[in-house]
Amino acid sequence: MPDGCQTLNPLLTKPCQTEPMKRLIPLIFLAACGASPAPEFSGATRTDITVNGRTYTVFQKGERVEIIRLGYAKRGEHQEIRATMIELIPVVTGCKLKENTLTGDSGEMRGSLTCPRQSP
Repeated sequence: MPDGCQTLNPLLTKPCQTEPMKRLIPLIFLAACGASPAPEFSGATRTDITVNGRTYTVFQKGERVEIIRLGYAKRGEHQEIRATMIELIPVVTGCKLKENTLTGDSGEMRGSLTCPRQSP
């Protein structure tokens, strides 16, 4: 190894080569952001909520909703998680879910809402 050089990670870089590791830094920050909405929900209202030790993120934009479960789910937990996600939508948004519009699974769901009209 040349004098003054320090290898950051010998599996990923050659001696004195730091560029590959530097390219990973933005990816590390991106991974730390948690739930990100689908492009359709850009600018949506975000609500993070924890129920029974599990964290969910709800994005609402107009009369559309997306709910994302964070963290790992074991086999056999998915049906209960899905039911919880469906129950959370009206609690968080104040709107009724149009159930026939719901798509997705216990990791991420999207659907349409019927929201009460607000007084002018």
